[in-house]
Amino acid sequence: DYDTRTVVKTILVGSGYTVEEASGGQEALDTLERYHPDLIVLDIMMPGMSGYDVVVHLKQKPATQNIPIIMLTAKSEPEDLITGYKDYAVDYYITKPFTTRQLIAGVQLILADDDPTTES
Repeated sequence: DYDTRTVVKTILVGSGYTVEEASGGQEALDTLERYHPDLIVLDIMMPGMSGYDVVVHLKQKPATQNIPIIMLTAKSEPEDLITGYKDYAVDYYITKPFTTRQLIAGVQLILADDDPTTES
């Protein structure tokens, strides 16, 4: 949703990361045709196409299949986490509500980069 996207973008940009955003699953896939990120943050519940559906599309394409994915979602039951990790191979799972520290720690863990301004 818009509010979550705004919070995530504010946190990440404030921490030195570049952010490209999409309002739904299909828009995310369209954006990924022209933008190749180091990391994708997805929600499971999005308009038009679920985050899981987006992951399936991403894993089918060589250009996007290895981009790490953080699932940021309100779905917090143990089965939801297991599904995300086991069935969809997401790299990190954060449940809402979340803290700035949780998001940044997840991004840094996935990117193995303590300084977002460092080129690698």
